Amino acid sequence: MENVQPADGSSLHHPDTPDARRLDTATATFRMLSDPTRLHILWLLAQDPSDVGSLVERTGASRTSVSQHLAKLRFSGLVTTRKSSRHVVYSISDGHLTRLVMEGLNHADHKVTGEPAHD
Repeated sequence: MENVQPADGSSLHHPDTPDARRLDTATATFRMLSDPTRLHILWLLAQDPSDVGSLVERTGASRTSVSQHLAKLRFSGLVTTRKSSRHVVYSISDGHLTRLVMEGLNHADHKVTGEPAHD
């Protein structure tokens, strides 16, 4: 496998075969990404940190649904929170997850539009 170096300097090259713990962790992350509302929330949080009200407005999902999804994302470590006055502001947890979400949606864009795949 060649060493792929993205423009942002992060390495996509991991020479060691993933062990069971890494495979289980990656599977758990992909499982959390498999719900359209959660994926939408993560995409929004990749753009800007937001509170529940803003995420409700931007996703079109109910407040209860967004709150439940955020609880799952927080429990799984995919989002973090901070208090801002009387609001809880949610953020995506790290750059790896941001890139994963963005690449997943870029892949979907190619599938939907018929644009050819590329490296």
